Amino acid sequence: MGTDVVSLNSNIETPLLVSDTVDGAVDYKGRPAIRSSFGSWRSAWFIIGMEATERIAFYGIGSNLITYLTGPLGQPVATAAASVNAWNGTGSLLPLLGAFVADSYLGRYCTIVASSLIYILGLGLLTLSAMLPSLSSSESLSPQMEVVFFLFSLYLVAIGLGGHKPCVQAFGADQFDAEHPEECKARSSFFNWWYFTMCAGALPTVWILNYIQDNLSWALGFGIPCIGMIIAPVVFLCGTRTYRYTFATIHSDMRSPFVRIGRVFVAAIRNRRATLSAAAIDQEAHGTLHHQSFRQLNFLNKALLARNGSKERETCSISEVEEAKAALRLVPIWVTTLAYAIVFAQLSTFYTKQGATLNRKLFPGVDVPAATLQSFATLGIVLFSPIYDRVFVPLARVFTKKPSGITMLQRIGIGIFLSIIETVVAALVEMKRLRTAKEYGLVDMPDVTIPMSVWWLIPQYTVDGVSHVFTMVGLQEFFYDQVPTEVRSMGLALYLSIFGVGSFLSSFLISVIEEATGGDGKDSWFSNNINRAHLDYFYWLLSGLSAVAFVLYVYFAKSYIYNLKGKV
Repeated sequence: MGTDVVSLNSNIETPLLVSDTVDGAVDYKGRPAIRSSFGSWRSAWFIIGMEATERIAFYGIGSNLITYLTGPLGQPVATAAASVNAWNGTGSLLPLLGAFVADSYLGRYCTIVASSLIYILGLGLLTLSAMLPSLSSSESLSPQMEVVFFLFSLYLVAIGLGGHKPCVQAFGADQFDAEHPEECKARSSFFNWWYFTMCAGALPTVWILNYIQDNLSWALGFGIPCIGMIIAPVVFLCGTRTYRYTFATIHSDMRSPFVRIGRVFVAAIRNRRATLSAAAIDQEAHGTLHHQSFRQLNFLNKALLARNGSKERETCSISEVEEAKAALRLVPIWVTTLAYAIVFAQLSTFYTKQGATLNRKLFPGVDVPAATLQSFATLGIVLFSPIYDRVFVPLARVFTKKPSGITMLQRIGIGIFLSIIETVVAALVEMKRLRTAKEYGLVDMPDVTIPMSVWWLIPQYTVDGVSHVFTMVGLQEFFYDQVPTEVRSMGLALYLSIFGVGSFLSSFLISVIEEATGGDGKDSWFSNNINRAHLDYFYWLLSGLSAVAFVLYVYFAKSYIYNLKGKV
C-alpha cells in the first residue's frame, strides 16, 4: 500500500454490498472498504501488537538511560537528568514533523514503515556504541567521542519515534468508524486497551532488561530492544490486507487542512490591518484632511476600498473559520497540561536516583535495579485500566448517561489532580529518606545503601500509573477526536508535544534551580551527593505548579465547546 490517503476515481470497483461499506475508507486495493471484512478489532490487534513490541524497545532504552549516563558515560546527576529530559523532549516534539509528513505527503501507513527502519538503525548503532569499549583493546575512541556517538545513535532513535508515534495510534483508531454506534464505543475502548496492552508488554521487559543492563552487559541490554524493534514492523505488515485506509476525495475547491486553517489566520491579520487603516481614514476625514498631500490621499483611498469589501479584503468560508476556531480552542488545554508533563518527566530521572540509594534487596544476592521501580507505575496502569473500562465507565454511565461515562476533559482533569497527590507523596517520602540518612550518619556516604526499604517509593509510582490511565489516555482520545479527520496524526502529535515541551521545561527548571541553589561551595537541590540534595524542595515546587495549572485547566475545560463530531 503506497499510502493510506487515496483519491477516489472512476476506476474503483464498487462492491455488491454497498450498504456494508465504510464511508471514507478503502481497502488495500483502493476499493471501498467493507465493514464486515476490513478494519475494526481484526485490524487493530496487529497495530496494538506492533506498539507493544515497540514499547519493549523504547522502555528498554529510556527507563535506565540516566543510569548509563551517570555510570559508563560519567555525567553528573543534574547533567544526566537534563540529557534524559532533552532526549525525551525531542522524541515527543519530532512527531509534529512526522505527522505533517504523514498527513500531507506519505500517508500514515508508509510513514510507519519508513520511521520503523530509521528506529531500527538507531537502536543498532546504540548497541554498537555500547560494544565499542569492550571490542577495542586500545582506547581508539576518546570518552568525548564515545559520548558523541552514543548521543547520535540516541537521537536517531528519536527521529524514528517522530514518525512512528503519531501515526501508529491514529492508524489504529482509523480502523473504527466514529459514525457507527457500536464501532464508536469500540474506538473509545481501543484507546484504553491500547495503553493497557503496551504497558503490559513492557512490564516484564523493564525488569529483565534493567537487570541485564545493571548486572551483565549494556550491549546485550541495548541489543535486545533492537531485536524487538525488528519484530514490530513485521507484525504490522502482517495486517496489511485487513486494514482500512482513509481517503480524501479531491475537489477543485478543497485545500489541505493546514492550508485552510493557516489561511484563516492570515486573513484575520490582513483584515485587522484593513480595519485599522479604515479607522485612520475616519480620523483624518474629521480632522486635518485638507492638509494631506496627494500621496496620502491615494493611500487613504486604498484603505477605504479595503473597508468597503473590495477584492483586497480576504474572505474565508464558514467551515474554514470553524476549523480555525476549533484549533484555537485546543491551545488553553495544551498549555494547562504542561505542568502534568513536567511531573511525568521525573519518573525516569530523580525517582530513579532516589531508589538507587535505598535497600532494594529482594532476597540474598539479588537487588532490584533502581530503574525497574518504574514498572510499578506500569503495574498501576495494567491493573487499573481494566477496572476503568469495565467498572468505572459503566458505573459513571448510570449517573451521566454518557457513552464514555465521563467527558474526555473530565478524565484528563482527574489525572492532573492525581499528579498533585503524587508529588506531595514524593516530597514526604524524600523527607523521610533524608532524615534516615542523617540518623545513620550516611549523609556524606552517598554510595552506601540507606537502611530504608525501597517499598516506600511504591505509592508515588502507583499514583503516577493510575493518573496515566486518566490523563494520558484522555489526552490521546481528546486530541485525536477534536481535530479535522485529515490531520488526526497531527492531533496525536500535539498530544505528544505536551510531553516534549514538558521535558524541556523540566530540563530548564532543573538548570535554573541548579544555578540558583548551587555555587559558592553550597550543595544545590540536585547535588551529586543526593543525601545533601533537596529533591523534596523540588517536589514541593512541582506540587505548587501543578495546583495552579489544575485551577487554570478547570476554568478552561468548563468553557470548552466540543466539536460536533466529538464524542464527549
